[in-house]
Amino acid sequence: MIYVVRHGQTDHNKEERLQGRNGLPLNDTGVRQAERVRERLVGIEFDFVYSSPQERAVETAKISTGMMPIIDQRLDVYDLGEADGLRKHEVELDGILPDRNVYRGMEDLQSFIERVFSFMKELKKNAGDRDFNILISGHRCTTGAVGSYFEGIPRDKNILRYSSNNGDYKLYSF
Repeated sequence: MIYVVRHGQTDHNKEERLQGRNGLPLNDTGVRQAERVRERLVGIEFDFVYSSPQERAVETAKISTGMMPIIDQRLDVYDLGEADGLRKHEVELDGILPDRNVYRGMEDLQSFIERVFSFMKELKKNAGDRDFNILISGHRCTTGAVGSYFEGIPRDKNILRYSSNNGDYKLYSF
């Protein structure tokens, strides 16, 4: 089984700010959310634990499993460029994303999806037909992209619909 965990809450989440690569570590609520994930996963032995390089995702993986995750850059959060850290209600959007014509330095959505899918394809290839328990700790966008790998990319490209709330997870299998 593949457990896809969205990191616990940070102060940016609490303040309803966009949180990209300039994000914050878990706050007290986020730590408790990761501890609740751990309680829900009691008895599951993980063969592999992977994480985005962002501190909040690494913390969530460690707390949830008691294991040091394997960091993979392909699981990094979507690069929001100049929109990183802005309050959600202040951001000019183009669909689900900040408007690339307003905010410089943003990652291309298709490139983001391709890098996450690249990770998933490699994971599937390496797993073969063996049964592994794998935890992936990431972000709203990352967990949404992983969900899209299994469910398909929505026509409107809103991959976020496959994400979970902070400190929660979804299950998938190859």
